[in-house]
Amino acid sequence: MIFIVVKYQTKPECTEKFIDAMRPFTEATRSEPGNKWFEWSRSVDDPNEFVLVEAFDDDAGQAHVTAPHFQEGLDTMRPLLAATPRIISRVIEGDGWDEMGELKIG
Repeated sequence: MIFIVVKYQTKPECTEKFIDAMRPFTEATRSEPGNKWFEWSRSVDDPNEFVLVEAFDDDAGQAHVTAPHFQEGLDTMRPLLAATPRIISRVIEGDGWDEMGELKIG
């Protein structure tokens, strides 16, 4: 599985419109074959920082970055960002989320 986490720093004047601006990119990516999840969160420490957690089947990464909506998404977000995004991208074992053994509930 390809597991990716990206941190985006928005310009303060663009922060409130960022998620709505990313909606077409998000919906298109979620509908890609091989996409497991594509989930946005907002930092509790920095209101101008968004974190994207995404995952794809091992063979779906190339199709993702070459899809027309990928470049459109980058073009949409570029003027909203204050800095180059920071990314962690790894191929990992597994096929989805596992339960956290150290904090088992029930």
